[in-house]
Amino acid sequence: MQIRYLGLTAAIAGMSLSSPLLADDTEKLESLITADHRSEANIARNEYRHPVETLEFLGLESGMTVVEILPGGGWYTEILAPFLKSNGQYYAAHFSPNGTLSYQPPALMRFQDKLAENPEVYGETTITHLNPPYATYIAPPGSADLALTFRNVHNWIMAGTQHEHFETFYKAVKPGGVLGVVEHRAPEGSSMEFMSTSGYVTQDYVIELAEAAGFEFVDSAEINANPNDTKDYARGVWTLPPTLQLGDQDREDYLAIGESDRMTLKFRKPEM
Repeated sequence: MQIRYLGLTAAIAGMSLSSPLLADDTEKLESLITADHRSEANIARNEYRHPVETLEFLGLESGMTVVEILPGGGWYTEILAPFLKSNGQYYAAHFSPNGTLSYQPPALMRFQDKLAENPEVYGETTITHLNPPYATYIAPPGSADLALTFRNVHNWIMAGTQHEHFETFYKAVKPGGVLGVVEHRAPEGSSMEFMSTSGYVTQDYVIELAEAAGFEFVDSAEINANPNDTKDYARGVWTLPPTLQLGDQDREDYLAIGESDRMTLKFRKPEM
């Protein structure tokens, strides 16, 4: 097993990309989203998460150094780790083992166990830890071609660490590199109170955060849009699938809506 763990003082040099670039990245992504190592439940979510279209829009290519920011249970890890194996570098910047919130260390352990159980798929993954301001070494500074975060910004707003997170990403991304953000989208003009409690964030505020850290806004896409999401639920975004916090109450209605309306944003770190 070759999963590696990097601490604050770790340094990596001389990363080589020995394999030639794949002739057809799209074909490989298409095969990975329904591969045998993925559960039926995770494959079913392809309908709402559009992983191939999302990753292509954000610029994923073979041979890249990619950081996934807080990969959670590893839904995108199941695609990114094997895509980059032997032809790139994949960093999974997960919670710190010293995380102050009770769910964080157990979530990290479950992720580590998932990777350890399938070294053929995940054996070249590098796990780093993210918990600003204490743990911010998510990859060697200026090394990442692409940093990705999926449905995490609302959590940082709730914790009051949104600026520290984006500053950490800026340090990890190389000049000319890209930050990709997918997030539950609040109606424009929504208050900070709404964003702090509902799980939805305005697109303008995400752009503001990224630009404050030094990134330039490049483009947006409606790949993950859902016009059926009214965003006015008793339990916020967690009312919708896959969480369905209201249980059986109006369950069929929420299943019919599907997963949340999401922005898909692309930013670039300026060339020095």
